Amino acid sequence: MGVYQNRIVVKVGTSTLMNELNRSDLRTIERLCRTLSDIHNSGFEVILVSSGAIAFGSGKLNLKKPESIREKQAAAAVGQCSMLYLYDRFFGDYETTIAQILLSGDDLEQEAKRENLLNTFDTLLGLGVIPIVNENDSVNFSEIESEDHLFGDNDMLSAEVAVLCRAGKLIILSDTGGLFDRDPRLHPEAKLRETVASIDEETFAAIGTRGSRRGSGGMKTKLRAAAHATERGTETFIIRGKGPDALYNVIQGVPTGTRFLAK
Repeated sequence: MGVYQNRIVVKVGTSTLMNELNRSDLRTIERLCRTLSDIHNSGFEVILVSSGAIAFGSGKLNLKKPESIREKQAAAAVGQCSMLYLYDRFFGDYETTIAQILLSGDDLEQEAKRENLLNTFDTLLGLGVIPIVNENDSVNFSEIESEDHLFGDNDMLSAEVAVLCRAGKLIILSDTGGLFDRDPRLHPEAKLRETVASIDEETFAAIGTRGSRRGSGGMKTKLRAAAHATERGTETFIIRGKGPDALYNVIQGVPTGTRFLAK
């Protein structure tokens, strides 16, 4: 079966949602909600995959840097409430209804759960709702404890959701703004790759492996997500997260960030 070209999945990471003081970046969150509401009003079905619960909760609990799994899971439980409160408030300013979906690993692996989950997504989207998805960190610690950050601040989760829902586009908001021919944090002369037809070993070899200071995902996990989605027919983009207005460019076909062509 083909994809729904008017259905998009947008993934936002912790580093985009927090400012340099490790507090919520209200300006960026408000602009993100406004832009997604406007895109939604223009006829697109929108799913938002959002990280940030642990960071929000850590700030609320005055935990400078939670170390143990138990502390991180507790912070996630508190932070999920704070994060959804902000989303509900900002989306509500633009008369957009949201829903929350928390996922664990086996929700996407078991066929019966996948079918029920897809039915929920389809129903919510049909009702004009924007589902906000996050991994259920309070009970599932695979992302928290993974040494290699397999899920990478929900990068892979967003790809899984895009594939499940047969979204035409997956748009990953990043602090680097796209895929460069080398790590731009180490090489200021690095050049942006505007279009990538296929992701191979050389593509991975050219990038750095570090994540951002606040998020767990580096470009490696974003490439994994892009490979997973494009192999299954979903066009994928990596664009700068601190400028959510760039989402309009993706929707309108204006080159921005890096575009990964769907197979």
